[in-house]
Amino acid sequence: MKKIIVALSGGIDSSMSLFLLKKGGWQPLGVHFRIPKWRKELEKNENIAKKICQRLAVPYLEIDIREEFKKRIVDYFINEYRQGKTPNPCVFCNLYLKFNKLLALARARKITKIATGHYAKIENGKLMKAKDQSRDQTYYLSFLPQKWFPYLVFPLANYTKEKIYQLATKANFNYWNQKKQSQDFCYLAGSQTEEFLRKELGVKRGLIVDEKQNILGEHSGLHFFTIGQRKGIKLGGGPYFVKGFNLAKNYLIVTKDKKKLFKKELSLFPFNLNVKKIRKPIKVKTKVRYQQPLQPATLYPYPKKLKIIFQKPIFSATSGQICVFYQNNVCLGGGVILK
Repeated sequence: MKKIIVALSGGIDSSMSLFLLKKGGWQPLGVHFRIPKWRKELEKNENIAKKICQRLAVPYLEIDIREEFKKRIVDYFINEYRQGKTPNPCVFCNLYLKFNKLLALARARKITKIATGHYAKIENGKLMKAKDQSRDQTYYLSFLPQKWFPYLVFPLANYTKEKIYQLATKANFNYWNQKKQSQDFCYLAGSQTEEFLRKELGVKRGLIVDEKQNILGEHSGLHFFTIGQRKGIKLGGGPYFVKGFNLAKNYLIVTKDKKKLFKKELSLFPFNLNVKKIRKPIKVKTKVRYQQPLQPATLYPYPKKLKIIFQKPIFSATSGQICVFYQNNVCLGGGVILK
């Protein structure tokens, strides 16, 4: 039997990945990374991973990465909001912590494969979309380098979420109920980001202004807003949309003209590109948010950054977000949107 390391969060996807691998003849080692949680009560599912391993007679290993997670991911999350950017912690957690540490553990134990519960697929040395495209998570894997792909296994590649629930029910794994599962930052575990930012960054009142710097009202902190946001501005005569920030003056800049929030062109850095070095523009489809439909665009290579020009301008692309590019079902990589 081939050995494999399986990352277990305690959720249904990673747990059923372990189940499918064991059933398929693999010899798994279940690994749970212990990460910090914002509130103590959010840790209630921490023991599920261990229970799943016990039921399946799979060895279990827990690795405490709380301190590193706090420094590398939580601090990044807070600092991005402090700078008026929109962070994507899952992309960088996958790159710097989860997959990096799984591969290091595999090397130390002379194991050649690692698995996670992501909806994605590795085929012909490429990262590809999963069968269930409504659940596809290649967006969050877009910064993984191609040299890692031969070691990765995604057991859910050809399953739908509904089928996974059916398998769990049939196997009498009743740890989860079939409800909408959050794709949010696991550290907050579905909690409201605003509440967390209020605790970490406090209230920093400033003025709401239009593009001509006419004063329209007051805000309680720039970190509570992102570009394109409509809710929470609380001005009469709207709707108003967040157009930008003046960090030096603590101004929230708003507009009534939604058209001013569309962009035709973006610069990206840092970036990851899992194709041979491109010397000329290539046609791609992109998205700047996980749930956004793919948009036709052209990707231009530069020595130190990438440029994307969209076929049609897109709404509210925000500094700090990840722009991910595809050709057919292949994820070519992604880049961080600059201002």
